[in-house]
Amino acid sequence: MIDRNNNPEYLNSFLDYSATILNKSPNSIKEYNYDIMSFLKFIKMHFNLTKVTELDNITINDITIDTIKKITLNDIHAYLAYMTNTFHSKAATRARKASSIRIFFKYLTQKAGLLEINPAQNLENPKLDRRQPKYLTLDDSKKLLEVTANEDENRNAKRDFAIITLFLNCGMRLSELVEINISDIEFSECKMKVIGKGNKERTIYLNKACMKALKEYLEIRPEGKKDTSNSNKALFLSERHTRIGRRTVQYIVEKELNAAGLDSKKCSVHKLRHTAATLMYQYGKVDIRALQELLGHESISTTEIYTHVENTQVRDAVESNPLSDM
Repeated sequence: MIDRNNNPEYLNSFLDYSATILNKSPNSIKEYNYDIMSFLKFIKMHFNLTKVTELDNITINDITIDTIKKITLNDIHAYLAYMTNTFHSKAATRARKASSIRIFFKYLTQKAGLLEINPAQNLENPKLDRRQPKYLTLDDSKKLLEVTANEDENRNAKRDFAIITLFLNCGMRLSELVEINISDIEFSECKMKVIGKGNKERTIYLNKACMKALKEYLEIRPEGKKDTSNSNKALFLSERHTRIGRRTVQYIVEKELNAAGLDSKKCSVHKLRHTAATLMYQYGKVDIRALQELLGHESISTTEIYTHVENTQVRDAVESNPLSDM
């Protein structure tokens, strides 16, 4: 929960605008709040407005808009450097914070009219390392599914098998999976809707493996509790018959990875999303735009990380060139 009493009024107004006008998800609002709070705490220390040197112990509800007006692009750069040197923040983390700061100052200048000059207008994103996504091989994926389907070792085998089947076949996010309701699934059309980042709804088509796993799970699914979280509507339920939580799903995936002899420290829930995307691209020859739609990526550049291929495939492609024997 966000403690709005600890925020200056203009920050709370920004959060309200992001939620109601920009239609940002609760998770995005929390990230905005966390990022801007961190930035303002640094500004208070940077401008010598406090003697406290520990960021966590600095309060910001007394930072006036007059102080905000004094912030320059150099101060923002100083904050990002501070995050790098003090907290060893990765480029991706700094890029997210830079994005939050840009949106915050854009609101203060263009929407709220509290600033005349936007100090973040020319703020660039830190250059990101283009790392290849980690994923399971086809054989590893098959092994994981086989182990998860073993009902002798797990009374929730059908539920857990359905969860991992959806991850490996549909490439959905953890946040999307836990929020699925039974009513979101159109069995006659073999598809379902999920709510992705930014509260954007998209359609995911279900193949035979997904349909079979879901139907077998729903045959033994218990009744959900009628509570405020609408557990009775949720697709996946916990042992307490409430909507399954993220941590529970993470535990399920870790447990089954270990049972399959795979390193759970190197393969998280998100790696299963990478696996689905990679396998579809490598074996299904899926068009990159179709893959973008399936994964719910806003930018095609995000999807392009899956266009990597194994070195053996590159070598085979070169060897298969009709000019190779010339």
